[in-house]
Amino acid sequence: MTRKRVGMIAAPLLLLTLAGILFGHASAPARSAAKGTELLPKSKVILRSAGTVNLTDDTVRLPLHKGVFHGQTVWYVITESSDFGLAHDLNVNFAPKLANIGIACPKCVQAVTLKAPGKNTFGEAVVNFKGVPNFKPKRVLAPGPPGAPPVKMQPGSVAGPGYSPFIRIKGSNVVYNAPIVATGTGHFDVVHHTNTLDRVLAIRPAASTRGGQFTHPSVDLLFVRGFDAGQTIFYLSTESSDKLGATLERATFTPLLKQSSFVGGDDFLGSARERIFIFLNGQTGSKNPQAQGIAHLIADGHASEDASLKNRPLLDALSNDGDLLNVLGDFPSLNDPRHANAYSPLWDAQVGQWSKKAVAGGLNRRQNDENEVINLAATRPDLITGPKGVPYGSVGFVINCPIIAFTKDKPTKDLAALVPKAQG
Repeated sequence: MTRKRVGMIAAPLLLLTLAGILFGHASAPARSAAKGTELLPKSKVILRSAGTVNLTDDTVRLPLHKGVFHGQTVWYVITESSDFGLAHDLNVNFAPKLANIGIACPKCVQAVTLKAPGKNTFGEAVVNFKGVPNFKPKRVLAPGPPGAPPVKMQPGSVAGPGYSPFIRIKGSNVVYNAPIVATGTGHFDVVHHTNTLDRVLAIRPAASTRGGQFTHPSVDLLFVRGFDAGQTIFYLSTESSDKLGATLERATFTPLLKQSSFVGGDDFLGSARERIFIFLNGQTGSKNPQAQGIAHLIADGHASEDASLKNRPLLDALSNDGDLLNVLGDFPSLNDPRHANAYSPLWDAQVGQWSKKAVAGGLNRRQNDENEVINLAATRPDLITGPKGVPYGSVGFVINCPIIAFTKDKPTKDLAALVPKAQG
C-alpha cells in the first residue's frame, strides 16, 4: 500500500473470557548507524508514519502526539483512520470498518475536542480527552503448571472511565485509532512502566522547530510478531477487552471494547471487527519451529517479565519466534481490494484448542494462514475446537492490534481457498 507524504496534523453468542478458558524473518535488513542494529527496509513498512522498525530491539518508532485530560498531559499515537484521504494525509492505515465501531457501543468512541496552542505558527492542535488509561498498576503474570492458566494475573494498565483508543473529533464522523501510551511531562518510566504502556521502550523529545517545520516527539514501541497469508508480519497490541489478554499482550485492559460492533461480525454489515486466530496449547520450545500460542509465550517468551531495552533475554526470545505468533485475517496489502479494505485494527479473537489426539500425535503444528485455519476447524473438529471443546469461532473479546510491517514478502493472497464446509 503506497501513500503520499504530506505534512502531518491534524446474534447472541456465549461470551467466554480468556482467563476462564485458558486452558509472528527479515530479508536484506538495512544496517543503522548503531553497531549491530538491524532496521527493516522502508519498502516493507505498511504504517507509513513509522520512522524505523528495529529488528534488533523488536521496536517501531512512531510520532508521539500531545493531549490533555483534566489538566494532565498525555501522549498518544495515531495508527488508523476510517477516512481514505485523511489516512493518507496522516500516513496511517486506512480502516473503513472503524466507522462502525459505535453502532452497538457509542461510548466505544471518544468524542474529543481540539485546542490550538497559543502563538501557534505551524503545528498540531492538542486533543482534549474524556478518559485515559491508568498505567500505575504493576503488571503481574505468575505461570501455572505447563498448559494450565496462570495462577495470578494483573494488567499493567487499566482504562479509566470514558477511555477508548478510538476517537472522533466533535463535528466530524471520522474515527481515528489513537491509543494513549504515556502520561506526564517527563521522567517516563520505560523499565517498570508506572506512567507508560508496558510496550513503551523509549520516548524521545521533539527536535527544535525552525523555518516553519514541525517535528514530533517519538516513541519506541515493542511490536508483536505474527502471520498473515503465510508471511511473517509485525503489529502492535495496545488494548484488550479481556483481563488475561491484556496481561499477556502488555496492553491496556479496556473492557468497554467487548461491546463494540459486534461479536463474530468479521465482514458482515455493521461490523467494526476483523478476525485474529489464537492458539491455547500449541507446541512449545524456544528452538521449535512448530511452537506457537499462549502456552509457548508463557514458557518461552519471558511473558512474566517487564519489557525494556535492558531486558535483552526477553527481546532476544521474542525476536527468535518466542512471541504469540497469532494469525491475522484481512490485511492492507492483500491484492483483492475487498479483503484489503476489510482490514481493521480491532481484532475479534478466535481461540483454538488442540485436542488430546492432536497433541499426542504432534499435529498441533504452527499455522500461518487464515483460510488454512478456518478449513482445519471446519473439517477436523477431532483436532481443533474452541476452548473446552465448544465449536470453533469467536470467544467474545477483542484486541486493538494496528498493523506495522511485513518481513519478507508482502502478504498478497491467502494460501488456500475456503472449502465448502468453511463457507457457511
